Amino acid sequence: MQRLSCGTSRIVGCRFSVYPMTDNFVEVIKGALDEVDMSKVWKHTDDVSTCIRGRSEHVFDVVKAIFIHAAKTGVHVAFNGTFSIGCPGDSEGDTYMSEDNRRMNEEKSQAEKVTAASQFALYPMNNPDYMQIIADQVQIAEKHGTFTKGVHYASRLDGDANDVFQTLEEAFKNTSNTADKSHVTMTVAISANSPSNKDM
Repeated sequence: MQRLSCGTSRIVGCRFSVYPMTDNFVEVIKGALDEVDMSKVWKHTDDVSTCIRGRSEHVFDVVKAIFIHAAKTGVHVAFNGTFSIGCPGDSEGDTYMSEDNRRMNEEKSQAEKVTAASQFALYPMNNPDYMQIIADQVQIAEKHGTFTKGVHYASRLDGDANDVFQTLEEAFKNTSNTADKSHVTMTVAISANSPSNKDM
């Protein structure tokens, strides 16, 4: 059997679930999906989660838009996702890598004002300098003004959802470039409209 190596494809993927905390969660999710243009990503949904894959900018564009359009309803919305690049053998749907860089949902996302809280963790696989790589991205978040503090097993971001996602995207992109194009994953939890007090 041929052994697959990391970095054979630079396609980016995100497997995620969105949880609107309301009885009409189906309508909130479907309403958000109806507003999002997913023509530049590969997509598959099952009974547990949704996976989208393609160029990095389009994956983040779509994920951000889905979250923002669900959260703009005012209900408490939680998002959990894992971003990945350089996964061994990840090539299915790689035709989407030929798309141009125009983000199909950016204008509509920027028009919405949603305050979000996020906890994220970066994992540069098989890299002995992983702690420094992660620390560098925390400094980037501080420059963006979205970094709040470190928490157990994650770093916290707060602010406008567009700014939070910009920080997440930049941290992921920087890590994937710095980590010698190896396999990088990033776990993300995001919340909007929570009735709980922020634990500072």
